Amino acid sequence: MNFTSSRLSTVKPSASVAVSQLSRDLKAQGKDIIDLGIGQPDFDTPPHIVEAAHQAALAGKTRYTPMRGTAELCDAICNKLKRDNGLEHTADEVIVSNGAKQIIFSAMLATLNPGDEVLICAPYFGCYRDIVLSVGGNPKTIECKPEDDFRLTPESLSQAISSKTRWLMLNLPNNPSGAVYDEAQLKAIGAVLEKHPQIILLSDEIYEHILFDDRQFVSSANALPHLKNRILTVNGVSKAYAMTGWRIGYGAGPKALIDVMIKVQSQVSSAPCSIAQAAATQALNGPQDTVNQFREAFERRRNLVVEGINKIPGFTLKAPGGAFYAYVGCQALIGTTTPKGEMINSDNDLASYLIHEAGVATVPGSAYELSPYIRLSTANSDENLSAAMERMGTAVALLTR
Repeated sequence: MNFTSSRLSTVKPSASVAVSQLSRDLKAQGKDIIDLGIGQPDFDTPPHIVEAAHQAALAGKTRYTPMRGTAELCDAICNKLKRDNGLEHTADEVIVSNGAKQIIFSAMLATLNPGDEVLICAPYFGCYRDIVLSVGGNPKTIECKPEDDFRLTPESLSQAISSKTRWLMLNLPNNPSGAVYDEAQLKAIGAVLEKHPQIILLSDEIYEHILFDDRQFVSSANALPHLKNRILTVNGVSKAYAMTGWRIGYGAGPKALIDVMIKVQSQVSSAPCSIAQAAATQALNGPQDTVNQFREAFERRRNLVVEGINKIPGFTLKAPGGAFYAYVGCQALIGTTTPKGEMINSDNDLASYLIHEAGVATVPGSAYELSPYIRLSTANSDENLSAAMERMGTAVALLTR
């Protein structure tokens, strides 16, 4: 019996999750694997945030919360958006969900009709495409070229828009490329969107605090205040506060959009965990020292990986401006042969070779619809990253033409 709906027939499992599961399986077999596939901070959640959750549990805050999230967390989100991003939102323009993915899913399910197009900038976070497909939408890819530093250009956007375009998804800084947009670049994109009032902008800003080389983050809604009534800002506490397992994401946008997203959430999951919401409230309201400490560590690791990768013949990597990934070009290695006589025909083949022969797990660029590349997560210890560079260098040196 086939249990899969036609909508899900083209939806793929998360590539990074699959790679990390393979890493766990190989480790269980006794193999030494350095997992650079999954993207999550390797730091512990700061103690004052954990303590807030503890105190909430002791105080009996263990029941259902309002569907949009607790009043305390919604207020904390509004304060954060004003403090960090210069955005004015009220609590009825906010929704809290089980991670940023659910925010995106609710937005797509609430707004897309069959045949509606969603513009997605490749390379992109893999779930964008699959969420759109799962709710019956049509994902349409815009290739963001390395010569443009993997950023969307106004020209490419204009060419991609059609009468069916409903959403544009931006991720800044970008996973997997680390691309960052400045205010002028966002305004240029906004000038195109201004001509197409049917398009809503989803601005995924989950990596906003992970910026390098003294870059300053600019939120899309801040750069484009005249388009605020059709911008959904997506964020969460997972990356900046090392809280991936707490599963708290949030969205801020027009009340009418948030209302229909709450309707979706009420039938899918209800509100997220009350204890996790208490922790997220403390994360946003409490001391922000660890945010910069984490950022400094990620920048140091970025530098380590850029230096290490560029010492390996066949790899190319320009220093990413943000997030904690390295999107490594590997065109020169396509067509090479492994010591076992197997041909490297794609970045999928290279990623497979690296995990089995070098013990380093990476994600092939095909998962982000821009090849040939491999993505490394730099959210790992300096020791593991250094060891991974050495192992990869040794393995690549064994490839022949």
